[in-house]
Amino acid sequence: MWGGRFAEGPSAIMREINASIGFDKRLWRHDIEASRVHIAMLAAQGIVDQADADAIEEGLDKIADEYETGGVPEDAALEDIHMHVEARLAELIGPAAGRLRTARSRNDQVATDFRLWVRDAIDVAEQGLAALQRALVARAEEQAETVMPGFTHLQSAQPVTLGHHLMAYYEMLRRDRSRFADARARMNECPLGSAALAGTGFPVDREAVALALDFDRPTANSLDAVSDRDFALDYLMAASQCALHLSRLAEELVLWASQPFGFVKLSDSFSTGSSIMPQKRNPDAAELVRGHSGRIIGALTALSVTMKGLPLAYSKDMQDDKEPVFEAHDLLSLSLAAMAGMIETVSFDAARMRAAAETGHATATDLADWLVREAEVPFREAHHITGRAVRLADERGVPLWELPLDALQSIDARIGEGVFAVLSPDASVKSRKSFGGTAPGQVRKRIEAAKKVLGIET
Repeated sequence: MWGGRFAEGPSAIMREINASIGFDKRLWRHDIEASRVHIAMLAAQGIVDQADADAIEEGLDKIADEYETGGVPEDAALEDIHMHVEARLAELIGPAAGRLRTARSRNDQVATDFRLWVRDAIDVAEQGLAALQRALVARAEEQAETVMPGFTHLQSAQPVTLGHHLMAYYEMLRRDRSRFADARARMNECPLGSAALAGTGFPVDREAVALALDFDRPTANSLDAVSDRDFALDYLMAASQCALHLSRLAEELVLWASQPFGFVKLSDSFSTGSSIMPQKRNPDAAELVRGHSGRIIGALTALSVTMKGLPLAYSKDMQDDKEPVFEAHDLLSLSLAAMAGMIETVSFDAARMRAAAETGHATATDLADWLVREAEVPFREAHHITGRAVRLADERGVPLWELPLDALQSIDARIGEGVFAVLSPDASVKSRKSFGGTAPGQVRKRIEAAKKVLGIET
């Protein structure tokens, strides 16, 4: 490739460290697509004869067919997917293949190919997120009135509905989708035509190339275009945030599937057994989703550290940009699919959830609120009164709402019979009617809005 300058070839170690074909062959579709558009533009601009352009396009079609049916033999001496395509093209059509290199460098070529690949990866993530959202909304609708404990510090805090809890993850994924959409819009500029770093002296039509590849516009600075990997970092940042959300949901499924909780039973399809303990039913799919989040975050860290000290324009370090992104894409796609499957097939134990919601005096805040609302007690004083009522309930070994009225009035005479209308978990849940609250009516309103966004028939 650079034999005119070098008298000797690279050593075997140099060939091995320099080669990226083992992983960047994933870009073959995008490389061929961009090459087709590039040669068509060169012919339209009169830079390359139409006959040569036709031969190149026909050769690229043959190479695409070869990759579809098994690939092209790999040679570390050819380094990457770009040179493999070019070398195979030369074998098929002869010297005319060399004209494809006109007004193009591998620097702007790989920047273009990689953007096209990441753009497709974002579209895949978007589909996976939407599928998981649909699963969450469907199960939330089933469980809009199912009472369960809401936690802070993993301690019973206030009763909520399971539908409300599941819809919290819908909201997280909604933000994830917006981050991916923002990343896609920001990256949708075409580097092709920037050449090595300074642009090209040929009369290329960069706008036509960008349009043909479905970019919004060409990049505005050739130095930035070939050295920018913000689009890959944006993808990894969005993927990492999404992986964090999936990990939180996975952790809850792991906890809820344990015997002390017993809130859920994961389906056989997403559980495993033990090689020695016949009774075991392990939530391995959820645990692996939780584990994959660490690797996805690690991919973001890896590429961030690679890019942090690079001067303009291209440096060979940037060859290591793809493997972290490829790994994160694979892990995220699998995690989204696994989580959607788990949510679709999990069984909820409503009775166990309700029983848990009835422990821990989770309606104590409702007593304090009643005192504020009905007896006009300042909230801080109401808080202290309620604390004494909780202590009394603990001493008697009963839930707060089973304390008799005279016992409550011995703590504060302002407590009246009407307090029992708010002290049960059901009453507590139904009272939380503020926008975004856990009351079944509010949950259903949010579900209906989500179904419209997701295109689900109501």
